[in-house]
Amino acid sequence: MPDGPPPRLRPERHYGDRTVNCFAERPGSLWQMVDAAVERRGDGEALVAGEQRWTWRDLGVAAGRLSGGLHDRGIGTGDRVLLLLGNRADFVVASLALARMGAVAVPLSIRSAPPEVDYVAMHCGARLALVEDDLLGHVPASVPALAASALEALDGEPRAPAAVDEEDTAVVLYTSGTTGRPKGAMLAHFNIVHSALHYELAMALGPSDRSAVAVPLSHVTGLVAQLWTMAHVAGTLVLLPAFKAGDYLRLAERERITHTILVPAMYQLCLLQEDPARFDLAAWRIGGFGGAPMAPATIAALAEAVPSLGLVNCYGATETASPATIMPPGHTVRKPASVGVAVACGELMIVDAEARALPADTPGEVWIRGPMVVGGYWADAAATLLAFTDGWWHSGDLGRIDAAGYLHILDRIKDLINRGGYKVFTSEVEAVLLQHPRVVEAAVVGYPCPVLGERVRAFACLRGPVDAGELQAFCAARLADYKVPERWSLGPDPLPRNANGKLLKKALRERHEETRP
Repeated sequence: MPDGPPPRLRPERHYGDRTVNCFAERPGSLWQMVDAAVERRGDGEALVAGEQRWTWRDLGVAAGRLSGGLHDRGIGTGDRVLLLLGNRADFVVASLALARMGAVAVPLSIRSAPPEVDYVAMHCGARLALVEDDLLGHVPASVPALAASALEALDGEPRAPAAVDEEDTAVVLYTSGTTGRPKGAMLAHFNIVHSALHYELAMALGPSDRSAVAVPLSHVTGLVAQLWTMAHVAGTLVLLPAFKAGDYLRLAERERITHTILVPAMYQLCLLQEDPARFDLAAWRIGGFGGAPMAPATIAALAEAVPSLGLVNCYGATETASPATIMPPGHTVRKPASVGVAVACGELMIVDAEARALPADTPGEVWIRGPMVVGGYWADAAATLLAFTDGWWHSGDLGRIDAAGYLHILDRIKDLINRGGYKVFTSEVEAVLLQHPRVVEAAVVGYPCPVLGERVRAFACLRGPVDAGELQAFCAARLADYKVPERWSLGPDPLPRNANGKLLKKALRERHEETRP
């Protein structure tokens, strides 16, 4: 797609009442993407996992054999299968096998606690779980479980790939559940295929690309932006069991990595390695990032350390099957505060509290529509009704769209601080803190005040000595007085994040240790 004429788009009717722009030419299912990769580049390297190396033909055969074995155990089209597996070859093969047979993958973080696994297993009606050996005890007794070490023996005779409709659910990904029980977003073949095409188009990806997966494959980024996108372009997936900056840089050099998607803190950790320039990273051309803003100082430092690297901000969610916006190539330095423009088939709208569309540069809630937006939540009609309007997904993010069409995320609605009637966007304060040379990470939350309602508190991970007074003065020179943090928690320890690298502001609000300026 990147080398030819622009892809043809056309409006189509989906999910009964949605009219969305779609790629006119597209694969009809996830397995069709795998089949095409085998046909296009069968002997090309598809997967690197430690000492294991697989071609696309190898993966196609392995997925066929595993799908046959799963069928022999009674798994069929539409059945849900839990994947409680880390970043290993088994996760990739199982994902492909389930797509081949039209079953539904339900990936879970290997850091999930037993009650979380139990809830998801019961809620989605899981028929089987494929599990890390040491996590078998996390699966409820009512769900049959197979250990990762036993999957190789699950070798059956391949059957013909299942016939699926592109609106059939391929994956159910459960959201983090920060405001209650997690919801299972239903990612259809249709959604994931469009996301893969969006990434291919925006990042000019092709069969020569080698993508390092340093985020969990169980998350929408690792699963869609990397696993299924590399399947679509017949590229190479290179797995890291877990992110460690030194390990990542060594692997990027050894495997001639061209592409990855990380959270900004991971890039910062790479820069903190002793002399990162000693690694030969000349092949690395695309560095996607998301989940948080990247400090201008980090952008500049990466440009110096890895001149070949083009940073690309990506914004999306589980409900948008990964990307809703992608920064155009070369625009990150010029627009560091933006998350980019809508993907080719996507639409953005900013609305007020009454769901009325707002003009350019006016803050409001970000609504998103397009073929990548999921049809709803598994077995939760009430949550689906609340979160979707005429195909628009209500993101819960506060943002604005500038006159040139670039989206700027200001805050989560629930994170907005109301200090005596003045609105404080926490992302704005965090961006200022990240300009300080000794601040590695920063997070801002509100805390209760009987007079003003809320006041501003900052948490920061530091390199080297700096006190709260210095940081307060730094902010006061760059922000209105009501935005300057009044309470501080500072130290050398990283801020708490979930398995996907996102800051856990709820955990920060619950901390009682305070350092006053």
